[in-house]
Amino acid sequence: MITSRPTVSRPRATAPILRRHLAEGARSLLGWSVALAAVLALYLPVYRSLQTPELADILDALPAQLVSVLGYDQIATGAGYAQATFFGLLGFVLAAIAATAWGAHLIAGAEESGRLELTLAHAVGRVQYAAQTAAALVLRVLGLSLVTVAVLLALNPVAELGLSTANVLAATASWAGLAVLCGTSALAVGALTGRSAWSLGAGATVAALGYALNAVSGMSTGLDWLAHLSPYYWAFGERPLSNGFDWGGLALLWGLSALLAAVACMALSRRDIGR
Repeated sequence: MITSRPTVSRPRATAPILRRHLAEGARSLLGWSVALAAVLALYLPVYRSLQTPELADILDALPAQLVSVLGYDQIATGAGYAQATFFGLLGFVLAAIAATAWGAHLIAGAEESGRLELTLAHAVGRVQYAAQTAAALVLRVLGLSLVTVAVLLALNPVAELGLSTANVLAATASWAGLAVLCGTSALAVGALTGRSAWSLGAGATVAALGYALNAVSGMSTGLDWLAHLSPYYWAFGERPLSNGFDWGGLALLWGLSALLAAVACMALSRRDIGR
C-alpha cells in the first residue's frame, strides 16, 4: 500500500527583496567604501603640514566669497578642515553619486531590464518591493557611514584633528541623510516613471541644486534665505563636526527621505510596469 507523504511547506524568507538587494550590492558597497576610505586617508593626514603662514597668505589673496563657499575659512581647525575637504566636498560627491546610482538601479533599472516585472510575478507585492528596496538603499548608505566613522576616528589622532566622537557621529549622520535624500529622490522618480535616466537626473539635481543654493546664498547678504531651501545647508549649515547634532537639519533630511520612499511605494503600486 502506497501512502502519500504530507506536504511540508517551507517558511518564506524574511524580507526577501531586502536580502537580495543587500547580497547583490555587496561588491558595489565594498568598492564605494574603499573609495571613501582612500579619500580620507589621502587628505586628512596632511592637515598639520598645511597649517603654515604661506597657506594663510594664499587664502587671503582669494575672493572672500569663494573661500567661504568652499569652507576654507575654517580649515585652521581640524573640524573645519575635515568638513571642507571630505564631508562638504569629495565625500559629499562620492556619497551622492553612489546613492543616486543605487536608487536609479533598484527600481527604474530593474524595470528597464525586465527583472522587476519578473520579480513581481512571483507573489511579491509592489509596496513590499518598494519598501524593502528603500530599506536596502538606506542600509547601504549606513554601511558607508560606518566605514567613514571608523576611518575618521582611526585617523583623528594621527592627523591631530582634535575631533570628538560625538561630533564625528553628528556630521556623519547629516552626511548620510543628504546621501539618502539623493538616493530616495532617484528611487521615487524611478517608481513614478520607470526610466533610469530620469531617476539619475532627479538624484543629481538634488545634489547639485542643494550645493548651488548654498553657494549662492553665501555670495550676498540679500540671498541668505536661499540657504534654507538647500539640503546641503540642512546637512552642514550648523557645522555639526564642530557643534554636534543639528536635529532640525536631520529631521528635514531624513523626514523628506521617508516621504520620498512613501511616494515610491505609492507610485509603484498604481502604475503599469514595463509600459
